[in-house]
Amino acid sequence: MALPAPRIAVYSGTFDPYTLGHADVVARAAGLFDELVVAVAVAHHKKTLFSLAQRVSQVEGAVHHLPHVKVLPFEGLIMDFCAAHGATVVVRGVRNLTDFDYESQMAAMNRKLRPQVETVFLLPDAQVQCISSTLVREISKLGGDVTQMVSPAIARDLLAAHVPST
Repeated sequence: MALPAPRIAVYSGTFDPYTLGHADVVARAAGLFDELVVAVAVAHHKKTLFSLAQRVSQVEGAVHHLPHVKVLPFEGLIMDFCAAHGATVVVRGVRNLTDFDYESQMAAMNRKLRPQVETVFLLPDAQVQCISSTLVREISKLGGDVTQMVSPAIARDLLAAHVPST
């Protein structure tokens, strides 16, 4: 009797920076699937604070303790990435109705592109639901304390990124 195929899921984003909200979704998704791939987007459409290599490294550092989670960079369509890695699920974190509206449209379009890949929405824990990478970058840039929003290592990276060069 053949073993069932592993359930592989992909959680994608720019992760600029990787927040405790992301970490919450990753930890819970890791418990639901045999393998979780955190796909760090190249993000041509955005000017990121951190380079792709820095973002991949930050996420790797944050997930190193989770078995069956790997971190890979990606460019292009997430459905093509899923096909290349044998994924049958895309995981999306949804914090509010605005996120849900956007993510449900993306899920419908992804279903047209690759009907065999399902989208699963996870709600972050209430304590991290308000965190967004955009707000974390802005708070950090203005000298605010982001230690309740990101890991200590990423807080240090943010601090270093906003230190004026002399």
